[in-house]
Amino acid sequence: MAVLVTGGAGYIGSHTVAALLERGEEVVIVDNLQQGHKEALLGGKLYVGDLRDAAFMDSVFQENDIDAIIHFAANSLVGESMTQPGKYYHNNVYGTLCLLEKMNQHGVGKIVFSSTAATYGEPENVPIDEYDRTLPTNAYGETKLSMEKMMKWFDVAHGIKSISLRYFNAAGAHESGRIGEDHRPETHLVPIVLEAALGKRPHIAVFGDDYDTADGTCIRDYIHVSDLADAHILAVDRLRGGADSSIYNLGNGKGFSVKEVIEIARAVTGKEIPAVIQPRRSGDPAVLVASSQRARSELGWNPRRDKLEDIIESAWKWHVAHPNGYQE
Repeated sequence: MAVLVTGGAGYIGSHTVAALLERGEEVVIVDNLQQGHKEALLGGKLYVGDLRDAAFMDSVFQENDIDAIIHFAANSLVGESMTQPGKYYHNNVYGTLCLLEKMNQHGVGKIVFSSTAATYGEPENVPIDEYDRTLPTNAYGETKLSMEKMMKWFDVAHGIKSISLRYFNAAGAHESGRIGEDHRPETHLVPIVLEAALGKRPHIAVFGDDYDTADGTCIRDYIHVSDLADAHILAVDRLRGGADSSIYNLGNGKGFSVKEVIEIARAVTGKEIPAVIQPRRSGDPAVLVASSQRARSELGWNPRRDKLEDIIESAWKWHVAHPNGYQE
């Protein structure tokens, strides 16, 4: 039996593929390579194509004995989602609809979904728990929430069980140093800060210093990418064990401001890393910190790399060794 990983050549997807392979799973990857990289895959069977291509997806299901899916494939740029919402609804929501319909058609009844804390919008409580209000402030978060709701109704109608994992800032790199974070364009704070440390950017832009936080900059919860990979596999195990559909937050429960991240990166890299204050970006909540108590108690998830210094250090090692990402 195989695990199908959609978007498996992407950042979190490739780390999850690596973790699955390390424990001896048969892994099938579907990725259109618009954002992913073949070089990020340490093994598995890669199909290059799109979830919205019915004939292509039929061939994937027909040629492999798939019993569970981990679904990462999606556009994920908050700023872009606010200017091109149609792109996000078509790829994220319609793409997921196509996947769920093929799962139903081919008798695959388990899916773990890569969701986001952006489904909450401006949080009512900090840390956020799974029962808090969901009111996204950007189209990206809205599409992810729509995908979660779609899975709920496919469970009601067809018995397809899902676990949605809501997390925010994945960071860091695989301990082997062979895979890491390489987005084009890069929008995540930690790799952008490290690109500035490498001299690939003249400075780091800080979008807004007038938020209602201690230093005026946004606060986020950072989780090591390999800890996220572990959580997805634990969720697959839970569904294989007959669990019902559920939603879990994944976070370390501690937030760091943009300025704090920059200061820690300066300490780790020994570089100056100039920072320039710029206007706020549309759709950015001030604070996103997740309570992961349910994931810890029900999935048995315990992040092993929870110090931000260690997360940034692992990312720094990757960026120093791969200054041009996977293009080298």
